[in-house]
Amino acid sequence: MKLWPLRQRRALTNRSLVALWALASASACSSQNGGPAPSATAGVTATGGARDAGASGRGGTTAIGGAGTGGTVGTAGSAIGADGGVPGLGGQAGAVAAGGEGEGAATGGRGATAGAGQGGSAGSAGSTAMGLPDPGPEGDGDSMVGPSYTNQSELSDHGSAKGKSFAFTMKIADSVLFNGKDSTVAANKVNTTRAINVYIPKLYKDGDPAPLLVIQDGPGEIGQVSNALDNLTGSQDAKRKLPPFVVVAVQNGGNDSIGSERGLEYDTLSDRYARFIDQEVLPAVQANAQVKSAYPNLKFTKDASGRASLGCSSGGAAAFSMGWFSPNLFSRIIGYSATLVAQQDPKAGESQMYPLGAWDYHSSKEIIKNDSMGREKQLRIFINANQNDLGSTDAESTHHNWLMANQRTAAALKAKGFHYKFVEGMGVGHCDGKVQSATLADALVWVWRGYEPSGN
Repeated sequence: MKLWPLRQRRALTNRSLVALWALASASACSSQNGGPAPSATAGVTATGGARDAGASGRGGTTAIGGAGTGGTVGTAGSAIGADGGVPGLGGQAGAVAAGGEGEGAATGGRGATAGAGQGGSAGSAGSTAMGLPDPGPEGDGDSMVGPSYTNQSELSDHGSAKGKSFAFTMKIADSVLFNGKDSTVAANKVNTTRAINVYIPKLYKDGDPAPLLVIQDGPGEIGQVSNALDNLTGSQDAKRKLPPFVVVAVQNGGNDSIGSERGLEYDTLSDRYARFIDQEVLPAVQANAQVKSAYPNLKFTKDASGRASLGCSSGGAAAFSMGWFSPNLFSRIIGYSATLVAQQDPKAGESQMYPLGAWDYHSSKEIIKNDSMGREKQLRIFINANQNDLGSTDAESTHHNWLMANQRTAAALKAKGFHYKFVEGMGVGHCDGKVQSATLADALVWVWRGYEPSGN
């Protein structure tokens, strides 16, 4: 595998940003894709499109923006509703309201109490730390890979000690946050169940707060990630070692793009999907009879530093939004051919704030540039797009050029001082399996750099 420095990207035009608060309605995320791309290594599901998935559903309405129901806003902090905007950092904590979350606090991190939205269940409080440990800039920046590709050996089975795998399903109708009945979703674009696949590595000790990686469009890359865990958790090379994180691969809710459940979950700019994972999926993993029999004391870390997310296409956009809108829950992001384009349903309430959906991360709104919450200290972000990705020759005015979107996002992250890594795949298209098989081990090692278990 050869890597070359990228040519300098076009400077982004400076524009103004509309304030980043108050999301209007409960919603999640979706995407655009094509057919499945063949994987170069067994175990990866490298797909440019929707993968077979179980359904999911819609939650009850929740308080939005500003103070939560009956909540008050603290100095430089806030109490937000469960579906409110992204909380502020620093200052005194705002009071926790019904459906709200105490924010700010002297630490500048998230408050230790996460309330439930109306009809929802309370999730993890998240991290109260100032940000991620800073391991330095090694591996940061822009690079290219290809056009010839070599599979990374750590993604293959080398006979290393293996952990345990589990699989079960969740009924869509039982979900609070995604029950398939959202007004923006067509009835024929929702599945009835979603499959959950779990891998717990050999070196995880039952009872320890487990770091975790969530994979969108499950089972997705769980095969390759499991092999990487087997091969690298016991690595003698400190720079090539992974923590023993639990992998939770979650199927999307069905179909693809605007009007679908997958689209709602993945392409909507809000914290709803991150809350769904935290409040519904992770507890379901812990409660599963097979998991509980093997790991009766399994628990997941509440520290965002120990929580990562991986996805391709709209799954990559979902991973990005999980970190951006819930940095108190997820801080390490990997997105291949991320759908950072205008794919959000225009009927979604979030379109009032973000009319171009994920394109607004790098549009004239300059969401990344104008962030005032210190996300550059809270997130590590790996993104990829490929030379022949979807819309790669389309004009900016289409808001549907995947290569341009990820290049511009990378430029914005760089300018803001994020630890980021952008890899452009040469000679290949959307979510190409050759790119993933040539880079995923490196991406995992890079995104987990600096991780230190917090004990909670």
